[in-house]
Amino acid sequence: MHLVTALERWQQLARTLSYHTYRYHVLDEPEISDAAYDSLMNELRALEEHFPQLCTAESPSQRVGAAPRSEFIKVEHPVPMTSLANAFDEAEVRKWHERVGRLAGEARLEWVVEPKIDGLAVAITYENGQMALGATRGNGIVGEDITPNLRTVRDIPLRLPVEGSNGSAPRPRYGSWPSFPEHPEVAARLEVRGEVYMKIQDFERLNQQQAKVGEKVFANPRNAAAGSLRLLDSGITAQRPLSFFAYGLGYIEGVKLTSQWEMLGYLGRLGFPLNPHIRFFTDFEDVIAYAKEWMTLRETLAYEVDGIVLKVNDFAIQKRLGVSGREPRWALAWKFPASEAVTQLLDIWVNVGRTGVLNPNAVLEPVEIGGVIVSHATLHNEDYITERELRVGDHVVVKRSGDVIPKVLHSLPEMRPAGTVPWQMPATCPTCGEPVVRAEGEANHYCTNAACPAQLVRQVEHFVSRGAMNIDGLGTRLTERFVNEGLIHDVADLYFLQAEQLAELEKLGRKSAANLVASIDASRARGMARLLTALGIRYVGSVVAEILAVAYGSLDELMLATREELESIHGIGPISAQSLVEWFSREPNRELIKKLRQAGVEFASHRTAPLAEGDAPLAGLTFVITGILPTMSRDEARVLIEQHGGKVTGTVSRQTDYLLAGEKAGSKLTKAQQLDVKVLSEEGLREMAYREDL
Repeated sequence: MHLVTALERWQQLARTLSYHTYRYHVLDEPEISDAAYDSLMNELRALEEHFPQLCTAESPSQRVGAAPRSEFIKVEHPVPMTSLANAFDEAEVRKWHERVGRLAGEARLEWVVEPKIDGLAVAITYENGQMALGATRGNGIVGEDITPNLRTVRDIPLRLPVEGSNGSAPRPRYGSWPSFPEHPEVAARLEVRGEVYMKIQDFERLNQQQAKVGEKVFANPRNAAAGSLRLLDSGITAQRPLSFFAYGLGYIEGVKLTSQWEMLGYLGRLGFPLNPHIRFFTDFEDVIAYAKEWMTLRETLAYEVDGIVLKVNDFAIQKRLGVSGREPRWALAWKFPASEAVTQLLDIWVNVGRTGVLNPNAVLEPVEIGGVIVSHATLHNEDYITERELRVGDHVVVKRSGDVIPKVLHSLPEMRPAGTVPWQMPATCPTCGEPVVRAEGEANHYCTNAACPAQLVRQVEHFVSRGAMNIDGLGTRLTERFVNEGLIHDVADLYFLQAEQLAELEKLGRKSAANLVASIDASRARGMARLLTALGIRYVGSVVAEILAVAYGSLDELMLATREELESIHGIGPISAQSLVEWFSREPNRELIKKLRQAGVEFASHRTAPLAEGDAPLAGLTFVITGILPTMSRDEARVLIEQHGGKVTGTVSRQTDYLLAGEKAGSKLTKAQQLDVKVLSEEGLREMAYREDL
């Protein structure tokens, strides 16, 4: 990249970061997540590293927070409130450790590890044991005097030491707190630093109250805490459920402390609340192991965190290491893998689903999110794109959580290049060229051509999938070849394919052809539930198919059912009932059923109806569902469990009989293992609920 191009990009990033810094720190109304902000900041720093002349004192990379608001009295911090350098993976953490080791020389290093609480940093000054001043971080040099508001936070002591506070510091996992007298000496003057935050449960309760009276609701607990502390009426702040953790000192007069660990022990004995997950280590490998272990607890905490902070313990070594720009060299924030990032929307392409729905998808400049390179994301439909004002060329915020398909959250209009235009759904199908329609009251556009090749490819993909007819060896590329070469015109044609015929196809081979035909032949005996799922009728998923397979002896009986009769079955709603009746009433669909019968596909049900209510196979059992299941949604799994007498709850406890776990099961799986709760797969659940012979 040339310097001129880099300068233009740097200026764009600097403007955008300054705008979002102001909204976050001053207005408490952020428009993007911390992860998206970090993504922009990392790009800016990379430019400054490559072109050092871009890194000036005015750069967002050299600032902490934003200028104080005009409504509050300005407070100059005697010791600047610096920010922390960030790392997002183990390699970056180890690189920081090596750098610290080189700068520290022969000194023996010890480490303190603390959770990074997602709240508002504050500095509280005490004089002769009395709270005298409370201030926000502000820009790191000058903050805002919010003393009256901080006095309302019940966790913050107004007088030191707090009566009965001796020994209140959390019990360390390794080592012990330094020894202090029963009544520790109170420094003549000290500035305690910490984080004001709001617990998740308190935040949700506050938002419910705000909505009830027509007041503004907050985007997240951090915003709620920051907004509450910046109110001009401390009486309202007093009504807000704010909490506090202390983590450091700006300065102290009259008491000699030599380390981070010693300082935390001192604060705890004075009566300041400390986070119970703080740990002390002498071996950096233990630091890495604990950080990894602790990060898995994120979803189980009562408050929000966005990472873990690593600090060199010894104050003398901290002083030797010093500060680089706005960041102390002796501390590092190891952040959770980002679930969001900023990248460029290069194009929007449209594919056609098995029901004819046109699905717009984002083509993105590849970006790493949570350790995975993302280059595509779903855009759902035209309304989704219009509501977010997405244009090709925009910089956009992309989110990825677990194995969920990445999605574009919104654009950053302030970074929009000139010449972009609003996007519109094409008027004709991108595959067959036939007209596209949008039914009144629906969000989706549809291709009107029932013979559209793209629809047939998607129908076959669904028909052969694991949760349907479970036919191995027929992927997308081979399906496209079968369609393009006229070997299949509907899913029933699969059963008329011959191994000799397929072996003649280029690159398929005789053995692969024989295996594919054998797999197709075996699928004839899957039974009614699998076949009904495979047909892809709208609003008829695997659970509805299972219920219908119990209620009816065969597909032939189901085809004769009326809407009223279907609606009378527990678990079948009016929409599913109407969809079934309409599907079976269409002549092309009836011809497809006839063709499947001629091919020898079994229509009979393999399902045995549940026993009487008291003896249902899952009666008296309590389940919790977590993770991504292979063939059904969590709601479908819940219906299946309840249909067969079981109960579904949201929390794993000793009363839980089974945890139904899919991929990315997370903390619920960990807790189930700790409590010796039995873990069940989707297939295991089906075996418990039904007696089937596939």
